[in-house]
Amino acid sequence: MDYIDRYFDTIKNILDNILKNEKENIDMAAKAMVDSIEKGNALFVFGCSHAGILAEELFYRAGGLALMNPIFNPTMMLNTRPVTLTSKMERLHEFGKIIIDESPLKKGDVILIHSVSGRNSATIDAALRAKEKGAKVIGLTNLNYSKNVSSRHNSGKNLYEICDIVIDNCGDFEDASIKFDEMGQKVGPTSTAVGATIVNSIIIRVCEIILEKGNKPPVFHSANVDGGDEFNKTIFKLYKNSIHYL
Repeated sequence: MDYIDRYFDTIKNILDNILKNEKENIDMAAKAMVDSIEKGNALFVFGCSHAGILAEELFYRAGGLALMNPIFNPTMMLNTRPVTLTSKMERLHEFGKIIIDESPLKKGDVILIHSVSGRNSATIDAALRAKEKGAKVIGLTNLNYSKNVSSRHNSGKNLYEICDIVIDNCGDFEDASIKFDEMGQKVGPTSTAVGATIVNSIIIRVCEIILEKGNKPPVFHSANVDGGDEFNKTIFKLYKNSIHYL
């Protein structure tokens, strides 16, 4: 088997594992989001550096739920230069608390926080502050990884120990998955590929539940099809109190 085949098989096996072992947690996350939507509250998503890619995945896209509000901080995005600053900032104690306090997140909202290792202070502070404000916190992390590293937060806790709902991305330690005999370091991270599948499956389940209740979920059309812009403007108008990114 060549290494490309091996990587594809690895992703498939991880996804099968998630479907078998994490479907209940995915369903719980979706139900928490629906409950928040029904009460007129908002949905948020947050992650640092590469973990923040999933916040971008869920935000303002064709086929996406219009109610997903990303929390971005410019010092922890991948266009930061030098990019090594992102690592320093996500380890900065209480920075995550400040980020949450400067966001519109409030009691009754739901926030999905993604961190593969789940050990850095900004992520943990964000989760703790969100809970203090009365929001429900969903954590997407790698339990195998997180349980084998120490917390960088002064509480001594990692993300999975704080969240109301935890979804395991079922990846390898350090995230990378393919080992060459000639190298000590593995290549081929899996968290983005499987993470995107997980978060989109949550949104699909959210839509399914809303439809089962006889309502229509606010899902974007592509802005690149005729009528797409007009359709999306209607969503913005109807849900203006739950959309905070305009």
